Amino acid sequence: MRYFVYCRKSSESEDRQVLSIDSQKDELQGKFKHDKNIVIVGILEESFSAKAPGRPVFNQMIERIKRKEADGIIAWHPDRLARNSVDGGALIYLLDQGILKDLKFATYSFENNSQGKLMLSVLFGFSKYYVDNLSENVKRGNRTKIALGWRPNMAPLGYLNDKESKTIIPDPERFPLIRELFNLALTGNYSLVQLREQSIKWGLRTRQHKRIGGGWITVAGIHRILTSPFYAGLLVWNGETFKGAHQPMISLDEFERIQKRLRRPQKEQPAKQTFPFTGLIRCGECGFAVTAEMKVKPSGRTYVYYHCTKRRLDYRCPQKSVSADDVDGMLHKFLRKTRIQPRTLDLLLQICQSDRQAGNATIDAQRKALQQALDDCQRSLKNLTTLRIRELIQDEEFVTQRETLQREAIRAEQNLRNIDDQDSWFEPVTELFSFCSRAVDLYSTDDDAIKRQIVKTVGSNATLKDQKLNIEAKKPLFRCGSTRSIYKLRAAVDKVRTLWYACDPIIMEMLDCIQEIKQKLPPGALLPPASVEGENT
Repeated sequence: MRYFVYCRKSSESEDRQVLSIDSQKDELQGKFKHDKNIVIVGILEESFSAKAPGRPVFNQMIERIKRKEADGIIAWHPDRLARNSVDGGALIYLLDQGILKDLKFATYSFENNSQGKLMLSVLFGFSKYYVDNLSENVKRGNRTKIALGWRPNMAPLGYLNDKESKTIIPDPERFPLIRELFNLALTGNYSLVQLREQSIKWGLRTRQHKRIGGGWITVAGIHRILTSPFYAGLLVWNGETFKGAHQPMISLDEFERIQKRLRRPQKEQPAKQTFPFTGLIRCGECGFAVTAEMKVKPSGRTYVYYHCTKRRLDYRCPQKSVSADDVDGMLHKFLRKTRIQPRTLDLLLQICQSDRQAGNATIDAQRKALQQALDDCQRSLKNLTTLRIRELIQDEEFVTQRETLQREAIRAEQNLRNIDDQDSWFEPVTELFSFCSRAVDLYSTDDDAIKRQIVKTVGSNATLKDQKLNIEAKKPLFRCGSTRSIYKLRAAVDKVRTLWYACDPIIMEMLDCIQEIKQKLPPGALLPPASVEGENT
């Protein structure tokens, strides 16, 4: 019979008297390796508490047993397998089903029968009781210790845990240095970073505890020390404050003074000047970002210029600055080129509407046929079940035909959902075309946020070189040329509709930007303009 060897040890107090994982493994292998009826297919080790379900290695072992990779488990004691009712119940249930056929322990003999499972349940119950009782004892001991004025667990930096008296005493090495940190903080002339630098100069390190500690104090560590009421002789436990019995490092007045200094309002930062197109344009010479700055002339007039950040270290970018008015004019010219004229928009919307109406009849016919196919599959499944109940067909034939009918039913349901999604293209596509016809008009607003959003929606890969702005229109914003035939317009509709079906990320981003612009505009602002007589379409 095939077995998994499972070894577990928790680092918590519940397992202080338990053998280490290596000791468990050596003992189990020495006890069972000479048994010819035992084949060990894997040794699994885990350092995790069993007080609650959720052990990753244990759960993987159970799944592998369900996949028939092994028939039994070898462990040092039943409490290595479970100390909670969920894991213990799962093991007993697997034994009842016959999926788990045997359990072997170094300290306990188990037989897979009713008496053996009863005793196993009792042992699992004792293991859970031990953990629960231990938790209650620890909590009661902590409450007693706090009532006496002593902090449970490890003492903070600057103090030591006295193992003999079970109290907290000052650390002769670090106590005066921490006190000096408080003295510097009381002056108000030192930031947290400067206090950390001072602690490094003094050689102040955290205590070495097993495999952790022994390093320099971080800035966050300095902040924790200065804000801990323990150093002022107070204990805060579960939201309640108690008077500590340990030697305080500072007075309560000094502690409160430091808290006021840490919480004092910062100086108001000057308001940063914002520019609408920073972050959207890059330098065409060196590829770095284009920034903007405001210049004030001796006359008092202000001017805004866009220029390369010139942060490239190995190359001095020679590109000159461009005024904000010139950049604004070049963007306005770009939007005019991508604009869909009103009469062209009318033709596009008519094509969309005709496509939608023509497709509705086909979609209705397809939906009706698919719904009929789905009803036939469900009816056939009911008839098939009736035939099996009357024992007119065998199990193998029943299973085969049921699986076929279920697949056909699932396929029909999926096709029905796909058909329902086919009509969802109309509103977003028409909204996109309408926005393209209004973008240049909306750009004339004085709102810089709307201008930025429009440029972000329509254009991409904007570069500034030789005081000229080059920007590409995003792929849905096609250019049909000087003569726009009905065939080119229909091809444009098909292209955008296809991108919508495929959930193209550029289309999704553009539609999100349009929705943000709509929220900043009055209702109806994105409606297309009326057609102009004699306009070239």
